[in-house]
Amino acid sequence: MVSDADPARVPAPTLRVVAAVLYDAAGRVLIAQRPAGKFLAGKWEFPGGKLEPGESPEQGLARELAEELGVEVQRCRPLVSLRHDYPDRRIELATLLVERYAGEPAGREGQALKWVAPPELYTLDLLPADRPIVDRLQAMTRSEAP
Repeated sequence: MVSDADPARVPAPTLRVVAAVLYDAAGRVLIAQRPAGKFLAGKWEFPGGKLEPGESPEQGLARELAEELGVEVQRCRPLVSLRHDYPDRRIELATLLVERYAGEPAGREGQALKWVAPPELYTLDLLPADRPIVDRLQAMTRSEAP
């Protein structure tokens, strides 16, 4: 058995990822369900994905949302950055608040989507790495949301 203190232990890979908080006109937030075959399939998450080498969070978010949802990010700003350790990987997550976008979000990769009121996020089976985002959204005043 290899202990956490064992210097021969292989460190978990670090993945740089980006996530979006998108609101609709009713003040609901968009979430997506991870499809079968993916890590933590069935759990809900904020849309986004892995950053490419050399890609900024803003560039990665624009690319991911165009691919996954068919929307064009027109304006966004940083919301919260965090790190989460899963047993087999470390996630460095940059979350951006999308203040303006064009297009109607659709699950272009077969993922289920739904709009939920921010308090409802606490009742869903979200990815563990995404839970602090919900806390940040609840702490925001309504004047900060788009």
